[in-house]
Amino acid sequence: MIRIITYGTFDLLHYGHIHLLSRAKALGDYLIVALSEDSFNEREKGKKTYFNYDERKRLLEALRHVDLVIPEKTWTQKPSDVQLYQVNVFAIGDDWEGKFDYMRKYCDVQYLPRTLGISTTQIIEDLHGGGYGRCIEFQ
Repeated sequence: MIRIITYGTFDLLHYGHIHLLSRAKALGDYLIVALSEDSFNEREKGKKTYFNYDERKRLLEALRHVDLVIPEKTWTQKPSDVQLYQVNVFAIGDDWEGKFDYMRKYCDVQYLPRTLGISTTQIIEDLHGGGYGRCIEFQ
């Protein structure tokens, strides 16, 4: 069995997230999502989520591509997660290109292309500025 792990906040779940999770799952058999805890987001990432950890976890668990959701508490837990869950592939968006190359000593690392035209930040900006209602083709 090939196990894949990815990390993220996954707030305001959108088709870019779904596309990333679908492509990550296609790399193997079992997808683990390490979901950033609220305190980690606030302390380390400087962001407050719209949905709390439990709500975001329930959303991810409802997706057919996701097999297991675990908490992300620190930046440094990745090697121990890979070992604990016997992960073969670490998959993450290509906006992190090169930042996780050190993980190659533990498993294969795949940087997946982001879905163009969509991001949580852009959704927030569009809603705040009234620019919502755009039509973007999903591939």
